[in-house]
Amino acid sequence: MKRPGPLFTLLAGVVLAGGIGITNLATGTGATPVAGAANAAGAPSATASPKTEPPQTAPPKTSEAPKSDAPARADYAGRVEGGGASVAVSIRDGRAIAYVCDGKKVEAWLQGVTAGGKLDLTGPQGASLAGSYDAAAVTGSVTAGGKTWRFTAGPAKRPAGLYRAAPKVQGKASKAGWIVQADGSQVGILTTDDQSAAAPVLDPAARTATVEGALVVAEPISGIDGAGDF
Repeated sequence: MKRPGPLFTLLAGVVLAGGIGITNLATGTGATPVAGAANAAGAPSATASPKTEPPQTAPPKTSEAPKSDAPARADYAGRVEGGGASVAVSIRDGRAIAYVCDGKKVEAWLQGVTAGGKLDLTGPQGASLAGSYDAAAVTGSVTAGGKTWRFTAGPAKRPAGLYRAAPKVQGKASKAGWIVQADGSQVGILTTDDQSAAAPVLDPAARTATVEGALVVAEPISGIDGAGDF
């Protein structure tokens, strides 16, 4: 029997290789993908931009006006931290008057406006008072006679509170101020010609004091009942 010749063997190999190639094309194996072919078929591109999620929107914040229980009219009396002086404040319809004294030399009368429970009061020779208040107390700092104190003063109900008078001392005009605390204790200063000394004892119920043997009537300063001149 004759063996196939070399040419026949070569032709048979070519035919076999062509058959394998056709089979691979039919099954999709062994073929190198052509760039852009997937896109041409409508498939998404590997380089397409990823979808972005819509930004998350935070729920709207509800704004509320700050609440304040600052009364339109109020009276306060108390002591500075450390007990070196007393403070009284009276508030009436947007204005305030205050008095600070140590019962010896340092004193100051202060006035100013109020807004939103805040105090900003000034007096002579650089005296000042800044703070805040509500129905329970007034707190802040006060400066007088070159000293500054922190303080908290509670509500003052008559006879506690602030008083003043303008008596004559040796024929000279003078002024006196008193702070009566809720516990009945009091402190005051009598000033004549820039000379200060402890004020005589005030009778809060009668609103009187005796100066050089003469009875002096004291004027109450109150935001609650509208007494005294602001």
